[in-house]
Amino acid sequence: MFTAKILTLFPAMFPGALGHSLAGRALQKSIWNLDIVDIRNFAKNKHKTVDAPPFGGGAGMVIKPDIVSDAIEASKPHSKIIFMSPRGKKFNQKIAKSLVQDASITVLCGRYEGIDQRVIDYYQMEEISIGDYVLSGGEVAAMVLIDACVRLLPNVMGNCDTTNEESFENNLLEYPHYTRPAIWNTPDGEKITIPEILTSGHHKKIKNWRLEQAKNLTKARRPDLWEKYNKNNK
Repeated sequence: MFTAKILTLFPAMFPGALGHSLAGRALQKSIWNLDIVDIRNFAKNKHKTVDAPPFGGGAGMVIKPDIVSDAIEASKPHSKIIFMSPRGKKFNQKIAKSLVQDASITVLCGRYEGIDQRVIDYYQMEEISIGDYVLSGGEVAAMVLIDACVRLLPNVMGNCDTTNEESFENNLLEYPHYTRPAIWNTPDGEKITIPEILTSGHHKKIKNWRLEQAKNLTKARRPDLWEKYNKNNK
């Protein structure tokens, strides 16, 4: 069973969004397991102090290496440790597929100005970012990463073909979707219909139409992916 172990100063934030929808149902069915470790439990004094000012001066506080290390050692056995950090490599679908191949992942959530670099280096943590912006802490980022992994596990998605047609598969963005009613009466009285091809019943033509839509969207919105798609489909 796939296990996500979270090291955090705010354990009450979990499971949060991970307790709902696909991830939540899969958690209830024991398809995956969520293990929360409260870093503050490893503080050395009665005040539960976990941080200190940075050497060399500067704003903010840094989480102490000995406390993080004690939390990691107490939660053995642990797998490769991921540190959610805005300076990490950009998270994507390829990384999610790679992580879910492991039996477990350990995710460290930073706070304040970050974690002492020595503990990051010692445990050879893999730093991962979910985007070019800064959050108050790594917890929300950890939920994003875990959700992306969990939905790839067997028996989580209702249709096994769903993940094969999503955005970023084969370096294409996903084609647009339409559902009932076939004619939508907008608030200003306009009647908008769906593309006629989708009611044709001709599955091959529908498949080709969707592929063309995916290509056009990718070319317009993500030229980086479009370049990869062309390279792989010469």
